[in-house]
Amino acid sequence: MASPLALLRDDSLALLIRGYGFGSHLWRRADRGARAVPFRLLGREALFVRGEEGVDLFYDESRIRRHGAMPAFIQESLFGHGSVHSLDGAEHRHRKATFVDVLYDDAEVQRLLPELDRQWQGELDAWVTGGERSAYDAAVGALGRSIMRWAGIPGTASAQTRWAKRQAQIVDGFGVPYSPEFALALINRRWSDRHAAELIDAVRAGTLRPAENTALHAWAHHRDQDGELLPAKTAGIELQNSFRPMIAVSRFVAFAAKELHDRPEWRERIAAETTERGTHVGGELSTAFAQEIRRTAPFVPMLPAWAETDIELDGQRVPAGGRVVLDILGTDTDTREWEHPSDFAPERFVGVDDYEAIRAFVPHGGADVRTGHRCPGEKLAIAGLAASIAVLSDPRIRISGRGLDVNRRRMPTKPRSGGRVRRADAPSSCPFHFGRSAR
Repeated sequence: MASPLALLRDDSLALLIRGYGFGSHLWRRADRGARAVPFRLLGREALFVRGEEGVDLFYDESRIRRHGAMPAFIQESLFGHGSVHSLDGAEHRHRKATFVDVLYDDAEVQRLLPELDRQWQGELDAWVTGGERSAYDAAVGALGRSIMRWAGIPGTASAQTRWAKRQAQIVDGFGVPYSPEFALALINRRWSDRHAAELIDAVRAGTLRPAENTALHAWAHHRDQDGELLPAKTAGIELQNSFRPMIAVSRFVAFAAKELHDRPEWRERIAAETTERGTHVGGELSTAFAQEIRRTAPFVPMLPAWAETDIELDGQRVPAGGRVVLDILGTDTDTREWEHPSDFAPERFVGVDDYEAIRAFVPHGGADVRTGHRCPGEKLAIAGLAASIAVLSDPRIRISGRGLDVNRRRMPTKPRSGGRVRRADAPSSCPFHFGRSAR
């Protein structure tokens, strides 16, 4: 048990209070440009790391173990019990290979693009004809329906939208265990796990026949290292982990609405590109804008792991059994890694095709996709966010400046209003009535 003095030195409360500002709080204790700073988390010694050196350390499986490092309330609510996120070593690589097969191939991105264009066109049409909903809410529906259809999940548009909303609420509530939103996230997790398991059982029974290249088909037939089918619940959890990250992109869409509102010149440039190309997907400028959103507004500010051996980085040490925490936000905005990192500058990504080669760019994790813990659905997420940005740049709609403030203490966070959007020539409406469904 930790001593009273150790508890007084513990930084866990500061993390809860400061949220996304926790990293900058810790770095004030270190020399300018330091790569590591010691602290205490949940009664244990820990090392906070950043930059290329921190990324290389964090994803070195000979020294670092991820299993069990994520707090149980996050693991169980967001990722699900027994998911790939809790695995290491050969077991992790075996399970991860199916995710890579399903999500990572460029052909899978191309297969998703027409659905993204179609679903976002429906949301744009609803705005143009007078509907009102936030960019966030529209994204939950458009991205959710797109990725579910891509994944082979059956159902009407309304049913898919309802499940997407449940998934979005899980993402919204997992990080606030002190709030009723967390309890609702657990309820939605239980419902989703049951529904996904039923889909897996239906495929195995032959009453549901998804296409062979879909996530539903892959997880229904995935076998573990011993050649056994996964339990239906576990397979269903991994099915959700194949499509929920796209729904989580809706939070990035809300940030994109904020940045587009503040940068009308970028809205004009992206709108012109979209008009010239005749599609909302695949634009170079909208993709660059999406990358800058991911750099400056990462989903979570940090990731935890365990030190398997005594660790030293930049003159700082943590013993075996201590925690190593990667500063995601601090790495993506590090002054040693980025030119003018505090500036929102999408042009830094124009012409950058191999973003994975940027070792200090880790909004979806780092290291190799196949052997490490980098998210294999990252390319899909970028495509979804870029399409959203192209739609939000359409001159026939406008983004309200109201409610774009961000609570940086809450994890995960987004602009408070989600980015209010309406037809460009529509009169301002009562804020208490904003958000009526356009459908």
